[in-house]
Amino acid sequence: MNATISASDLANDLAGADPPVLLDVRWQLTAAKAAGEPPFDGRAEYESGHLPGAVFVDLDRELASAPGEGGRHPLPDLALFGAAMRRAGVSFRTPVVVYDGGQGWAAARAWWLLRWTGHPDVRVLDGGLPTWQGPLEKAVPTPTEGDFVPEPAAGLLDADAAAELARSGLLLDARAGERYRGEVEPIDPVAGHIPGAVSAPTTENVGPDGRFLPAEELRARFKGLGVTEGSRVGVYCGSGVSAAHEVLALAVAGVPAELYVGSWSEWSSDPDRPVAVGPDPQ
Repeated sequence: MNATISASDLANDLAGADPPVLLDVRWQLTAAKAAGEPPFDGRAEYESGHLPGAVFVDLDRELASAPGEGGRHPLPDLALFGAAMRRAGVSFRTPVVVYDGGQGWAAARAWWLLRWTGHPDVRVLDGGLPTWQGPLEKAVPTPTEGDFVPEPAAGLLDADAAAELARSGLLLDARAGERYRGEVEPIDPVAGHIPGAVSAPTTENVGPDGRFLPAEELRARFKGLGVTEGSRVGVYCGSGVSAAHEVLALAVAGVPAELYVGSWSEWSSDPDRPVAVGPDPQ
């Protein structure tokens, strides 16, 4: 099953006999607060216009728990996550399509959570809302309650498992290269990367239009980063959001990968954990 869907294919599916449930997960980091500007309001963006029938999902409240020792976007309470998905109309037998404002990170977080907890048919709108050529609506729908009950599976790394994978397999760091090298750190308390991790900015998985590169180009990219047939791959970022986008890119390339949800925000909160700086993984 494809992990992404084009806007034209989505339009066809919505007009078909088994239309997907649509989830709108518009979200941005609230760094604008520091400049005295109001933070991004995903719900307000949703209410100003969304795909017909789409339901808003709040990343900070429904796809993550409150920031703490587990990082800035730790796993959500699965009972609350399941209730939110059912309210949005998500059922096991109904396909789901997730989209955001175009960056793809928030949609990928929802995609990963649904896939990790057992939903069999979830795709991300490639390129997000900017690729949609059809009408938008402002009405907030009230979908029929779904029946999805999350059941977590394999594919989740904690700090110890991420450290071990950096030694025995391939751990990819999805943040910008300057953060990986420890040259800047705008958010977390320590700059650098997990020793042994390889720099792999998730922004390099997409083209200028925000759509993923073709699968063969992604395969070539990941091969150049050390992915080989049968290799075990994990991904982390700052707080487990952009890393989900890299896991999605790997899925497009046909490579299964595990996610370290706590990511650098959890790793760097413990002064006893080692930190590497510079371009070398070690």
